[in-house]
Amino acid sequence: MQFDITDDATDPAIARIGDELATFNRADVGPSDRRTLAVLLRDGDTITAGLSGYTAWGWLYIQWLWIDEAQRGKGIAAQLLAAAEAEASNRGCRGAYIDTFNPVALRTYRKAGYAVFGALEDFPKGRTRSFLMKALP
Repeated sequence: MQFDITDDATDPAIARIGDELATFNRADVGPSDRRTLAVLLRDGDTITAGLSGYTAWGWLYIQWLWIDEAQRGKGIAAQLLAAAEAEASNRGCRGAYIDTFNPVALRTYRKAGYAVFGALEDFPKGRTRSFLMKALP
């Protein structure tokens, strides 16, 4: 046996790892009911802000939240979060979580009701990556 190291995310072996882990998890804790969730703000055909993530096992994971520089400071992040949380609640989710190493984003998420439950110092160097969660109604 040997270890292979790769940076090729299109390698079929990567897909196998995900498939096998999903099979294991399904047997261990039941189906995840994983569904993609995105909230997009459009100006015509142009996306000016958006949030993407997924719901699974009764939780919303917000993977990405981006706002075009010209749209920042207008409360759009709070609106994106609220829309995603409402959809997650409609899907039966009981909580949401997100992480960030941006201090401005951290304040925004806290203002939206998220609480820090963990942190990694110097991730990236000079910053703290904070992990936040929020109970959903």
